[in-house]
Parts: sequence; structure tokens; C-alpha cells
Amino acid sequence: MNLDRFALKPLSLALAASLALVACGSDEAPAPQTSEPVAKTESVPAKLQLDESSLPPYMSFKADELDSAVSACTDFNAHANQRWLDSNPIPGDRTTWGSFEVLRERSLAVQKQIVEAAAANESATGTLKLVGDFWATGMDDAAIEAIGITPIQPMLDAIDALNTPEQLVEHIRADYGKGSGLLFDFGPESDFQDSSKVIVYALQGGLGLPDKGYYSDEQHKEARDGYELHIATLLTIAGADASQAESDAAAIMALETTLADASYSSEEMSRDISKYYNPVSVSDADAITPAFSWDAFFAANGIASPAQFSLSNPDFFAKLNGMFASTSMDHWKAYLRFHTIDQASRYLSKAYADQNFEFYGKALRGQQEQLPRWKRVLNEVNGSVGQALGQQYVEVAFPPESKVAMEKLVSNLSDALKLRLEKLEWMSPETREKALAKWASFTPKIGYPDKWRDWSGLSTSRDSYVGNFLAAQAFNHKFQMDKVGKPKDKTEWGMTPQTINASYNPLQNEITFPAAILQPPFFDANADAALNYGGIGAVIGHEMLHGYDDQGSRFDAEGSFVNWWQPEDTEGFKAKTAMLVEQFNSYEALPGKFVNGNLTLGENIADLGGLTVSYDAMQLAQGEGFSDPNIDGFTQEQRFFLNWATVWRRNYTDKEMGVRLTTDSHAPAKFRAMGAPQNMPTFVEAFGCEDSDPMVRSGDDRIAIW
Repeated sequence: MNLDRFALKPLSLALAASLALVACGSDEAPAPQTSEPVAKTESVPAKLQLDESSLPPYMSFKADELDSAVSACTDFNAHANQRWLDSNPIPGDRTTWGSFEVLRERSLAVQKQIVEAAAANESATGTLKLVGDFWATGMDDAAIEAIGITPIQPMLDAIDALNTPEQLVEHIRADYGKGSGLLFDFGPESDFQDSSKVIVYALQGGLGLPDKGYYSDEQHKEARDGYELHIATLLTIAGADASQAESDAAAIMALETTLADASYSSEEMSRDISKYYNPVSVSDADAITPAFSWDAFFAANGIASPAQFSLSNPDFFAKLNGMFASTSMDHWKAYLRFHTIDQASRYLSKAYADQNFEFYGKALRGQQEQLPRWKRVLNEVNGSVGQALGQQYVEVAFPPESKVAMEKLVSNLSDALKLRLEKLEWMSPETREKALAKWASFTPKIGYPDKWRDWSGLSTSRDSYVGNFLAAQAFNHKFQMDKVGKPKDKTEWGMTPQTINASYNPLQNEITFPAAILQPPFFDANADAALNYGGIGAVIGHEMLHGYDDQGSRFDAEGSFVNWWQPEDTEGFKAKTAMLVEQFNSYEALPGKFVNGNLTLGENIADLGGLTVSYDAMQLAQGEGFSDPNIDGFTQEQRFFLNWATVWRRNYTDKEMGVRLTTDSHAPAKFRAMGAPQNMPTFVEAFGCEDSDPMVRSGDDRIAIW
């Protein structure tokens, strides 16, 4: 689900968005590049004008799409969305389809025009050269097919040469030093105790299935069996004997099951952010992993051994340490070989890419068709040089007036939130003072970074797709490692401007709204205020309220992980949020499978608070003497809620829904469309509902937090 609340994952800042996730590093150096280093930046040429006729249309609220046969007071999602959902089935290359996906299609179409123009300009320099080189080599099917697995063969040879646990550990260190890594996540982020400083975090990892429960729960047996078959099939494609591949697959499953047993679940990590933070000294860490020297590991990554770093889930690392000697080298080599091939599959020839899709797309998530190559290549361009592409995207697709309008909306939402905080009856004066201090320190980031990243030193060419990736992987890893031990750069963005999403970062107390989400149905400069407040206004409120959800509220105005709550306020807050857990636990997403109200609690708190605050902001903005325009026969209040529902218009495959119920901290979209309005008297008034209607939670059942 989109609108991801910031969840600290150093991987997402240090390793993800690069082929480090492919984890195909080895003792071999990145492929040599023949081109000269790029300049810092270069703008899209003025001659590039978007071909609007080739862009997918926006999806926006339309009154004639409402289902009058279903009352808004009975099933608000069905009333607002069911006709659209019924007539817009999931495309074969998707596992979900709705407002986010429609807008993403448009963003991709804009990006495609940019990269095609860049690739056509063989004399381009700067960021245009970066994106053009990636696009040109990624779209060269013939060249990719001709070389097969050759680009990663040196990596596989290095794995085959391992004979001892000591060599294994050295190989792992070397992989991470190149920006690759398979067994755990590793990267920089602000220190929980002092958010102005950057430290490194090491977190659990190493699993090929979505969650630890997939390795043991009976409900996931089909996925386990499919994964083991996928392992054997991929190894066979790479040249292994069928019987050996089956044996290796069983060994890999056993190895990952052991890692899973020592891992936290998705729910545990989502609902207790403190699990990310376990500060230790290097000597403390070495005592947990005596076979794995952390001094040597940091040296391999080009950073000095720190006074302390975060070793999350020490039980996981203790288990991993023991496995270096207790697991046979043949099994370790099988594990490394498989994951190296599997993670690199999207860069290799068709047989590898197809098999990767057969399991992760079709078998696991119910996707019927693989994404067309141009979309897959764009995904990799974004992963490797996304900010470079983003600079081009903003120049052609983000009008300055959108940023100005968003700044006004953010200001209005901020004012409304302050009024809510000042009037909370259940919060003590001592806690309220701290809550208002946090409110005063919110930092909004809108559209795109004020300072663009410098890409000097990254060389790409038209010679090799994998070579370009490896160069970017090493470059991006060094960029991340250079942050360690330095003050936090608060101007840096964790998302690209072309991303359809929004976020909150508790360590910096900042909210971020990339340019690409500032379009219908979220935002439209030509739409009435009700649609914008029910769309992007509620998104703004959602991200602000993450600062006060069950996890964001554990950080103070400076972004430090401290308790600023009076004990009685904490208990009152927990009692209110427990009711929200129960509400969402009652929603049946698939036959016999219900939403996990605890896993999704933070998002549900943010939805309820964000929608409430946005409604307040709309009322404040219209001022006294406002005359409701009653557009299409609907009041402003009705259009506000109807556009909120439009934002959460979404179909899922059953398999995709099953994965999300286990791993996603967001409730399925239909329940987000209904969940918050059910608790709001303003919704009841807008649609004239009765207390007995299904969409109404009244009396003691109604939940009001912020």
C-alpha cells in the first residue's frame, strides 16, 4: 500500500534502490567503464516537450461513477468505488489496480519520454547521459540475450572457490564493500539518541520469502513449495544437474528456515520501532559474532570503526555466527549461488527474468503477465539513478504553481492540527506542551529537493547494462558510507520526485510529498477545495499525524527517541488505539482472513487523524459567509469524503492480498476508504446517516483520538 509511514530501514537508504538488493557482489571489481565521469547536472533540453496525447488520462472523482443502488451509509467504498472497480479489472502485468497505479502509469509514461530523448542524444553529458546510458543498454534485448549469465559468472566463480568458513566470511565482507550483501541489511541513518548524527544500522535479512511466518505457517505451505521449486528450476537453468539442483534447493530452504526462526516478524518490526535500535560497541558486537569481525567489516566498507552502531536483533546475528561453522560449505555455496542469480535475474537473459517472474510475480502474488521490458528497465533506472531522472522529471512535469498551492495547503493543515492539539481533553497540559513543540518543528518537503545530488564520479556507457548497474551500485554505496559519522544532511530526500507516495520521517520530524503525487485524484489546481482537501489534504494530515501515532509519538520534536508523555496520557492513548485495533480486526479481507489491526495500527491512526484534521482545515479555509457551490448536486462535505474514497479505489489479486495481510502495515484500500469515516460525526451529518447504519460507529464505539 502507498502512503508508507516512514519505517526505519537502513537498507532503504543505503542498499535498496540499487542492485545491492541483487546481492551479486563478489571478489571481482565492477566492470570497467570507458566513458568520462559525468558533470554534476544537466537540464532537459528546452526542445523536449511532453507529448500529452500519449499520456494515460488521470483518474479523478466523477459523480456519474457513483453506485446509487448502494447507500453511502451502508458501504461507502461500494457506493463510491464499486462501479469503477467492476469495470477496471487488474491488468495482467499488475497485482493491484487503482488510483495509485493509474497515476504511476502516467508517471512512467512521462519518464519514458525523458529517457528516450536522453538515449537518442549520444553526445549527452551530465544526468542526461546517466539515464540515457541505462535506458539504451537496458533496452538492448539482443545484447543481453547474447551474453546470458556471463556478466555474473566471475561472481559465481568466486563463490565456487570458497572452501572454509573463514573464506566465506571474507567473501561476505567483500560483497558488502561493493554495495552488495545477502545475509543482513546494512546502511546509515540518524542515531535514535541524537538525530543530528548518522550511524550505521545492521538488521536481519537473508530470506527469499516475504516474512518469517512463510517458513513455518501451514497457510503458507503452497508458497514454500513454490519457492523450493523456483530455487531448483533457476539453478537448473544456470546449468546445474536436476538432481543436484533439487538437493541444493532443500538445503537452501533449511538454511533460510533457520534464519527465519531467529528473525522478527513483519508485525514485530512494524509495531515496535525500538527493535531497529540496539546500540553496541564493536567489542560488544564481536562478542555476539566472534567468527565475524566487525572491525574488518567496517574497513571493507571504507569507514572507520565507530564508537557504537545499531545491531538490531542480536539473536539473529548470534544464530548467523554459529551457522558459519555449523552449516556445510556446500550448502552455503548453494545459497550464495542461488541468490546471486535470482537477484540478478532482471538484468540477465530472458530465461532468468521469466523464471524470476514465474515465482515472485505469478505464483506468489497472482500477477498473470510480466511487465513489459520498458517498464522493467525504468524501474531499474529509478533504482540506480533515480534522483538524476527526477531532476529531468520535475522540469517537464511539475509546474511551479503546484508547489505554491501545496505550501498553502500544508500551512492550512498545520493550523488545523494545532487547534486540535490545543483542545484535546484527554491530554494533560505537560504532554500537550511537548506535542505542540513537535508541531512547531514539522518540516515539509514538497515536490523535489532544494539541492540536487552530485553525480560526479559515476561513469556509465553504452557497452553493458550490468556494467552500468555495477558502477552505480558501487557509487551509491560509497555515497551512503560517506555519511557515517557526519551530521545529518536534512536537505536529502529518501524518495524521488517521480514517486507516487508520501512519507513521514520521525528522526527528522519531516513530511515529504514528491511531485508525482501532486496530481488527480490527490491534487488538482483546477478542482474545488473539497476534492483537494479530501485528497492531498488528507494525505498531508495523514503524514503529520504519523508524528503522533503509536510509533512516531515515541520521538520528540528534535527526532530523538525519548518518552515525552505523562503516564496517564500514555494509558489513555493506548486505550483509544486498542479500539482502533479491534475495529480493523473485524474486517474480513478474504474468506476467513481478516485484517491485522495491530500490524496496521499506525496507518489507521494516521488515516483517522489526518482525515479529521483535513476536514477542519477545509472548514477554516472557507471562512465565514461561505456559500456551498453544491457541485453536481453534492455538498462540499460530501465531495470531501467522496474524493477520500476515490483515493483508496483499488483491486487486488487474492494472492497479493494474502501477502499484504501478513506483511503490509497498511490495511487493504477498501477498509481505509471506510474505516476513518465510520468514526466521524461529520461523515454522518454529510450523508444523513442513522446510528443504526453500518457506516456509523456511535456512542462508546466511536473512536476519537486526535
